[in-house]
Amino acid sequence: MTQPSPAQKPVAKSLYGGSGSRRITVRDIAAAKERGEKWPMLTAYDAMTASVFDEAGIPVLLVGDSMGNCHLGYESTVPVTMDEITLLSAAVVRGTKRALVVGDLPFGSFQEGPVQALRNATRLVKEAGVGAVKLEGGERSADQVELLVSSGIPVMAHIGLTPQSVHAYGGYPVQGRGEEAAQQLLRDAKAVQDAGAFSVVLEAVPAELAAEVTRSLYIPTVGIGAGPDCDGQVLVWTDMAGMTAGRVPKFVKQYVALRELLGSAAKEFAEDVVGGAFPAEPHLFH
Repeated sequence: MTQPSPAQKPVAKSLYGGSGSRRITVRDIAAAKERGEKWPMLTAYDAMTASVFDEAGIPVLLVGDSMGNCHLGYESTVPVTMDEITLLSAAVVRGTKRALVVGDLPFGSFQEGPVQALRNATRLVKEAGVGAVKLEGGERSADQVELLVSSGIPVMAHIGLTPQSVHAYGGYPVQGRGEEAAQQLLRDAKAVQDAGAFSVVLEAVPAELAAEVTRSLYIPTVGIGAGPDCDGQVLVWTDMAGMTAGRVPKFVKQYVALRELLGSAAKEFAEDVVGGAFPAEPHLFH
């Protein structure tokens, strides 16, 4: 890693809840690992929601291809396009001041090889203004990670359950169970670290294995369904806030029933309109 010059500002003293006039960078993420600091990450897909999370002190926001399921109405992440990721990533960047914004590379945007990955990652950096990109895959994506990092684009890797492979998996099974699978996950983690990734997401991995991976790496791990020992934790915001209808994954904790609250507000508004209570005098122009 390049040593900072004296003119560069020092890294943040803390990731969550810290203050400052500049954005969180990958140097801050690395420093948090050295301090043993745990930190939160949430997804975001629009400027207004992103601004709420930014003001709440969330240090890293992921414009994930999870937008396919929870924002765009697709059945999986697979149909999400570069145009969609770029548009919504730009909105999240505009809505934030401090958070490191990470843009996801969707299915089909990097699988052809490093050159394709660089072309699409460059688009996210130049057009959307993200500070880093995320891509799925361990050993199979190491060449892509290496070229992006050597070209100046920070990369967050993603191993374990990789939702873009839903058709190959036949669903969303837990990954890394059994000795062979566990060893492959460890190889994947070390491959992306060696390729230059600044962090790695571990999704749907047994907690004990995630703890072993975290101990074995010098870059931070970010867990989603991977137990408490990861350096960071991420949730899809609509799951976290109770907006998701129906069953949510086992690893999700819902912190508010936002879907119920919004539904109640919409019904109250409708009843006021039907009953003639809205608009009332305070809402009128004369």
